[in-house]
Amino acid sequence: MASRFPEPDIAQALYRTMVRIRAFENAAEAASQGGVSAYGQQAAGAAKVRGPLHLSTGQEAVPAGVCAHLRPTDYLTSTHRGHGHTLAKGADLGRMMAELFGKATGFNGGKGGSMHIADFSVGMLGANGVVAAGLPIAVGAAHAQKLQRGRALSDTDVDADAITVCFFGDGAINRGPFLEALNWARVYALPVLFVCEDNQWSATTASGPMTAGDGASARALALDIPATQVDGNDVFAVHAAAATLVAQVRAGTGPRLLHALTYRVKGHVSVDVAAYRDPAELAAALATDPIERVRLALCEAGTSAATLDALVDAASVEVSAALDAADAAPWPAPEAAFTDVQTTGAGQWF
Repeated sequence: MASRFPEPDIAQALYRTMVRIRAFENAAEAASQGGVSAYGQQAAGAAKVRGPLHLSTGQEAVPAGVCAHLRPTDYLTSTHRGHGHTLAKGADLGRMMAELFGKATGFNGGKGGSMHIADFSVGMLGANGVVAAGLPIAVGAAHAQKLQRGRALSDTDVDADAITVCFFGDGAINRGPFLEALNWARVYALPVLFVCEDNQWSATTASGPMTAGDGASARALALDIPATQVDGNDVFAVHAAAATLVAQVRAGTGPRLLHALTYRVKGHVSVDVAAYRDPAELAAALATDPIERVRLALCEAGTSAATLDALVDAASVEVSAALDAADAAPWPAPEAAFTDVQTTGAGQWF
């Protein structure tokens, strides 16, 4: 789908979302390494981030373009690489940083970490450390939404056309839950938008040689689910495509799939230098950086560089404050280890 420039205020809002995501990822990367990130941001002392950290650097256009059309009452499921999705859905940046630091003020009390962030207040049902596991969760949520649509219109607590958006990577389409989830969604005409964030890498292996056929779009079409392919590094194209698909899903026409072609410019985790990747391939990807592309488009359309710089500076200040707050926040109390867990009913853990 070709890119088309939205209204200036929308274009600037998309840019703001993207630079906030990038600023967060750069700071989290540095904090996980205990030094200076590839982008030069300093993190003093030892590593602060607890557990594995999977960055979405370079993929900011996809969550920004899609989530711009969502409401707090819409649901979203994410992946192990979900910081951008979480922020774009409206979750608090400071609480997410605290969660990465393992602190009690985090979304999950410091017990979920990067791969299991959730904020139900904005409809973010959770990131997931298991590849493709978010797909059946999204379908279950969408099925619940469809059942709720049958309730009386006087029930003001029900959003009559709420939808679920499911982000997943290209590696997920080669796992069983992908087929199961799409099949169920189509059979029951569920209000779900599947978004394949095709960054071309599955952990440390290129996805292309492992994937038969034409990928996510072709497999969706085989299940009678309309699919749209888009340049995932062009936020205006993503925004336009998502607008159409979200409207169709809200209208009750069943599931849709958005296949966003992007690139993972970082290693699998924040301490992975990705030496297995061809440097020329990375250089070519960096030349299509989604933030630089939208910045250039905004400047050509008349937005001043000073206006855009102010958005970048504001994101930097916000992230710096989040780092300080997370560092100063308390650790979870020892007794918190026995909360938010499933009981077997026998009490043998006490």
